Amino acid sequence: MIKTILSLTLVLCLNFPIYAQKIDTIYLEKLLKSHPDKFSHILNHPQKNQVQILYTQIDRDKNNIPHFETYSYNLDDHRYFFPASTVKLPTLIFALEKINKLKIPGLTKESIMITGADFDKQTVVEKDSTSKSGLPSVEHYIKKILLVSDNDAYNRLYEFVGRAEINQRLKEYDLTTSRILNRYAVKDTELTSRHTNPVSFFDNKKMVYSQPGKFDLENYPIELSNLVMGKAYLDSSDHLVNKPFNMTNRNAFSMTDQQAVMKKLIFPEVFPVNERFQLTVDDYNLIYTYMSKYPTESDYPKYDPKENWSTSAKFLFYGADPEIKPDSNIRIFNKYGDSYGFIIDNAYFVDFKNKVEFLLTAVVQSNDDEIYNDSKYEYKEVCYPFMKNLGQVIYQTELKRKKKYLPDLKRFQMKY
Repeated sequence: MIKTILSLTLVLCLNFPIYAQKIDTIYLEKLLKSHPDKFSHILNHPQKNQVQILYTQIDRDKNNIPHFETYSYNLDDHRYFFPASTVKLPTLIFALEKINKLKIPGLTKESIMITGADFDKQTVVEKDSTSKSGLPSVEHYIKKILLVSDNDAYNRLYEFVGRAEINQRLKEYDLTTSRILNRYAVKDTELTSRHTNPVSFFDNKKMVYSQPGKFDLENYPIELSNLVMGKAYLDSSDHLVNKPFNMTNRNAFSMTDQQAVMKKLIFPEVFPVNERFQLTVDDYNLIYTYMSKYPTESDYPKYDPKENWSTSAKFLFYGADPEIKPDSNIRIFNKYGDSYGFIIDNAYFVDFKNKVEFLLTAVVQSNDDEIYNDSKYEYKEVCYPFMKNLGQVIYQTELKRKKKYLPDLKRFQMKY
């Protein structure tokens, strides 16, 4: 099905102009204000809670071709927020692209991937007990990233693609208010983040590709405000530093760029061929499956349902609530992030029964003590309820919205 859609060159002429449309900045604010019980505490402090929202309605024509209308609230792509794990989505896409572009016999996303070490703080990976084979691969790292946002899996793909190539790809796709500079959860320094590990790939026992460790000299400046936050932070030794927290040399991934990546991933057919991600049909199916799959549905890797319950990766609509049973008619294709008090979710919603689909990307923060890196954030009290309410209000709006042509959503019915 995807192969057929990707061949529709007529779509390009019909849809390309839609990306020049002006974004409505009024509709979402009115919608949120119409639910004061759910949103007044956030609307009264939009800058304190760092809220930004992008909502895109999708209308299909008689040929099932999507057309978009986008609405924003408090959007400012130059006002910094920490993107956390949302940067893992473009990174894994670029890892698949790299394999496809290399075109080396025996090198696939299923190939055994062995990570070496040749610089300070780097670690070796030769096994992966969570995979069926017991060995690491790009494919298995992608599964772990999309199911539970595994940090080590992201770091290994960051090292394979390389910092320079990641940022070059962002630029080539016109993702101009984003950069990816760091690994996660390994206390990367300014120097170590520039060095990426040597990597080798094997087809059974035969080495098919070897990549030396690399060093990236570039800085990737972006004009950003709000880089200095709060009044204090805990340093790497957990000592309190009574100075604002500076995020100058950290990853950035704006709301606009996040939804642009999701739109291009979900709807490649509306983009000119040279602007699409260089992915195969099987690549798309892998991403779609594990973006929408629940951790409890996975055997390899296998997760403890008490730690990674069904909706633990679904902030919008479900609020990551362990008590909520997922709606069997709905699948959410998303990549979330949570760190430093920021909760972010970038999602494509599908309701197969009611023929509903939409794109929704949002960020909210709560850090009442204004101390960063202390793990004291109001996620449960403020952020999760906001995300849950936002997703459900938009969904209810979509249920009532009249459409001339109902969408054919069969290609998003994945096998779980």
